[in-house]
Amino acid sequence: MADFKVGEPVQVAGSKVPVIRILGRNAGPMTGLGTNTYLVGSNQLILIDPGPSDEIHIDSILTAIGERELNKVLVTHTHGDHSPSATPIAKKLSAELVGIRPPAAGRHDRSFVPQRDYLDGEVLDCGDFTIELIHTPGHVSNHFCYLLREEKLLFTGDHILQGTTSVILPPDGNMSDYMTSLGELRSRDLKFLAPGHGDIISDPSQAIDDLIEHRTKRERKVVSALKTLVSSDLDKLTLKVYDDVAAHLLPWAKLTLEAHLIKLKKESRVEETNQEWKLL
Repeated sequence: MADFKVGEPVQVAGSKVPVIRILGRNAGPMTGLGTNTYLVGSNQLILIDPGPSDEIHIDSILTAIGERELNKVLVTHTHGDHSPSATPIAKKLSAELVGIRPPAAGRHDRSFVPQRDYLDGEVLDCGDFTIELIHTPGHVSNHFCYLLREEKLLFTGDHILQGTTSVILPPDGNMSDYMTSLGELRSRDLKFLAPGHGDIISDPSQAIDDLIEHRTKRERKVVSALKTLVSSDLDKLTLKVYDDVAAHLLPWAKLTLEAHLIKLKKESRVEETNQEWKLL
């Protein structure tokens, strides 16, 4: 992937409103090639997901901004690979900090404090373009996707990824909310998806349909495993349900499995007794 060079600004999606991607230096099993930081606009700019606390990556961002005005810093959610650089950049360039405060549960960047409380459906005036805020809980409760309205381009953070699926992290993450959020995005007229990890997705409808089908198939596999095992703990179920997943990813798969089970419990399809799960 010639256009995935760490720290180098690359224009993406062929949009009229310029969208630049700067790849972070945090490649890994859960981050792929690294976190995608996006810089949007010509003169008045917005920055999306400036990434982990990394002075070299911050310098790459500041170099790409140059003498232009940074109007806002948008954060999709407060995980350590997306938001920690937001506050120092916003302070340095006197930019508005946009997002949702970190929830009490889970591992979040507690340094992130947005300018105010932002709401689902708000539209930000960014001069030559507008950004709509879409609350998409699921991966975590404080997740926003950001729609560049003029281009029908949606910045999806970790809600939709290219080439993989996001981990749902209970108790803050919620599979029911995740599926509802996917349905909301599926109803929209979108042209491109710009994920937090991976490449631009040029067929949003198909990508979302594939995700919904994938999660639905996995849920059916959970139910099938419970029929076979009658009653089982999370460890046994994980090995059965995620027999197609590499061993080093199983701890993360176990978290998403729990999210599936919580959803099924909410629907009165399974029950938990003494950390053992069984079908009703």
